[in-house]
Amino acid sequence: MRNAAILMIVILGASPAFADNHDGDGLRPVTHEDLWTMRRLGTPVTSPDGSWAVVAVTEPAYKEEDTVSDLWLVAVDGKTEPRRLTATTDSEDGVEWSPDGTRIAFSAKRGEDVSQIYVMDMTMPGEAQKITSLATGATGLKWSPDSRRLAFESRVYPGKLTDEENAAEKKAREEREYNATSYEIFPIRQWNRWRDDLQTHVFVQDAVPDAEAKNLLAGTEFVARPGYAGVPSLASESLKPEWTPDGKALVISATQNLDGAAHSRTAYHLYRVPLAGGEPQELTSGDDWSCEGAKFAPGGDAVFCQYVPATEFAYNHTEIAKFDWPASGAAADFAPEPSLLTAGFDRSVSDMSLSADGKTVFLTAMDEGRVRLFKVPAGGGGTVSALDRDSGGVYAGPRPAGRSLVSRWEDATNPAELVRVDTRSGEHVFLTSFNRDRAAELDRRPFREFWFESSLGRRIHSFVALPPGFDESSKYPVITLIHGGPHSSSLDSDHIRWSPHLLASAGYVVVMTDYTGSVGYGVEFSRAIQGDPLRTPGDELNEALDEAIRLYPFIDGGRQAAAGASYGGHLINWLQGTTTRFRTLVGHAGLVDLEGQWSTSDAVYHREINAEGPPWGDSPIWDEQSPSSFAANFSTPMMLTIGEKDYRVPVNQTIAAWTYLQRKQVPGRLLVFHDADHWIMKGAEAKHYWEEVHAWLRQYLLD
Repeated sequence: MRNAAILMIVILGASPAFADNHDGDGLRPVTHEDLWTMRRLGTPVTSPDGSWAVVAVTEPAYKEEDTVSDLWLVAVDGKTEPRRLTATTDSEDGVEWSPDGTRIAFSAKRGEDVSQIYVMDMTMPGEAQKITSLATGATGLKWSPDSRRLAFESRVYPGKLTDEENAAEKKAREEREYNATSYEIFPIRQWNRWRDDLQTHVFVQDAVPDAEAKNLLAGTEFVARPGYAGVPSLASESLKPEWTPDGKALVISATQNLDGAAHSRTAYHLYRVPLAGGEPQELTSGDDWSCEGAKFAPGGDAVFCQYVPATEFAYNHTEIAKFDWPASGAAADFAPEPSLLTAGFDRSVSDMSLSADGKTVFLTAMDEGRVRLFKVPAGGGGTVSALDRDSGGVYAGPRPAGRSLVSRWEDATNPAELVRVDTRSGEHVFLTSFNRDRAAELDRRPFREFWFESSLGRRIHSFVALPPGFDESSKYPVITLIHGGPHSSSLDSDHIRWSPHLLASAGYVVVMTDYTGSVGYGVEFSRAIQGDPLRTPGDELNEALDEAIRLYPFIDGGRQAAAGASYGGHLINWLQGTTTRFRTLVGHAGLVDLEGQWSTSDAVYHREINAEGPPWGDSPIWDEQSPSSFAANFSTPMMLTIGEKDYRVPVNQTIAAWTYLQRKQVPGRLLVFHDADHWIMKGAEAKHYWEEVHAWLRQYLLD
C-alpha cells in the first residue's frame, strides 16, 4: 500500500530580472518562435584583470543562413553597454584571453570547410587575423603563459607527419569513388557520426600569421596504440591541452584503452607532452579512476582535474582532485596521489574555476532541481559550501573576475543572461539584457514544486509548470514531462528542445518529476537505478501524478498524458506496457528493448552494469524491465518521434515500438526526422515537431 506523505510545497520566488506580473495585462502565451529565437549565450571568458568578459551570442533563425553568431564584450562593472566584437556570417568558438590581457584568440571557419585560429588585438580597433592554415583545421586553443604561442588541436590522418601529407590524404579520400569504412575498433559510431580513423593531435605555433605549426604527437608510439583517443565530446574528441607553468610542455587528457570500451570502462588520464619532442609522459594512471581537464593554480604549484572513480556502480560522481606540481616541472618528479577537495560533497561537479589568488576553487553542481554555485578551499582540508544555499535557477561557466564571478544564469521565466556574482553573499546582478525585454512579454510563471515520500521511502521532488492565463479555480489536463539521462534532472529553467512552458502553453499543467537515478539528490539516489532501470522510476512517476492530483484541485485527474525523450522516452515505452492511466503518450528516442539498445548503441558497457550482467547471463533484468516484454498490454494511443541519425538510441528501437503498436492496432503516429540525430535541432523541424505534438495532444486532452 502506498504511503505517500507530503514533505514540502513551495512556489519559486520571482526573479529579480523583472516584476512577476501575471494579471494578464499585456502578457501572452509563449510560442515556438519566442523560444527558438531568444538569443543564446555561451559561457563567459573573463580577462586576466577581471574587467571584461567575452561571450558568444547566437541570434537563431529558422533558416540556418539567417542565423547570426558573434562575440560580445561585456564590462564586468556593468557601467558600459555590451558591444559586438565580431560581425561575420560564421560563428566563433573556444575564445581565450591571452595571459597579458592584450588579445583574444578563437576558432572560426570564415568561409572555409574547417576551422582555423584567429587572434584579435583588444588594445585597439581592428579585424581578427588568421593565425593557422592547416588542411585539417584548428580548434581547442590555449595561450602559452608568456602570451607568445598557442596550443591547439587538429584531427589528422594516422601516420601523416606533415600538413602537406595530411592535405594530400584528405584530397585523395575526397576523390575516391567508393564510400566505405572498415573497422577493427569499438565503438564504430559516436553520437551522430560514424567514427573514422582520424586522430586528435596537439600542436604548438607562434601566435602570428603563417608561423610553422608543430605537431607534438606526430610519429609517437603514444598515438599508434589501438586504444588511444581523446576525451569524447558530442561531435569529436578533445585532448583539453593546458600549458605547464614553465611553458616547456603541455598537459593533455587522453585514454589508452578505448579499444576495450565494449567490455570494460574507459579510463582517461593526464600526460605531459614536452615541446622539445618525444613521447608523452604519464602523470596519472590506473583503471579504477579517471582524471581529465587539467587546470593549474595561478602560482603554478598545483594542478587540478575532474576526478571520476571507477566503482562497481555505473554511476559515479565527478569530483575535484588536486596534485602538487613539482618545481622542476618534470614528470619524473610528479607524485600521482590525488587529494580530493570535494570528498564528502554529495553532489557531482560540473564547471570548475580557480580564484585569481588561487586560494579558492569555485564549482557548479546540480542540487535539488537547480544548478548552484559552490566553493572549496584550494589548499585542501576544507569543506564545500554553497555561495547561496537557496539560490534558484541554473548557473553555468563561472569565471573569476577580481573578487567576483561572472557566470551565465537563467531560470524558468528568464532566458540566459550574464551576471556578476558576489562570492561572499552569492547574490548576483545582471550584466546583459539580451532577452529580458522579450521575456517580459510572456505569460510564464515560476514553477511550483512539491516533495513526497515514495512507496519505497524515498524523497521525490517535482516541479509544476502552469498554463498561461492560469486560474486556480479552473480545471486543467495534466502532462507528466519526463527528463532524459537518467543521470540528469528537471531544472528550474526553460529548455530549447523540451520546453515545459511551451508544452503548458496549450492549456496544460505540466509535472516534472526527478525519479530515482536523477542527479542532485546524492550519489545513493543516483545509483539506486542500477538493477532497476525502469520499474521504480515508472512507479514514482505514477505516484508523483497521484500526489499532484491530490495537492492541486485545478488538475483534472481524468485527463492525463505523458511525454518524454531519450531516457524519458524509455520510460514512456515502459508506461505504455504497464499502465492504462494515460489518455495518450508522446515518446521521442526511446528504447523498447534493453538488449536491442545495448547491442546497437554507441555506448554499451554501462548498460551491462545497470542490467547486472550481459544479456547471455542470468540477470532477469533484460526481460523483466524491457518494455517489449509487455507488448501484449500496449493499448494507449501513442505518438513516436525519432531522428534517423540518432546513434545513441538507434532508429531501430523506434521502428520496433511502432511495429508493436501497429500489430496491436493501437492508434498512433510516427514522425521520422531524416536529418536529425538524438536531438531535433533544425529550427523549422523543431517547430514542426511542436506543431505535431500539440495537435496530437489536443485531440486526446482538449477536443
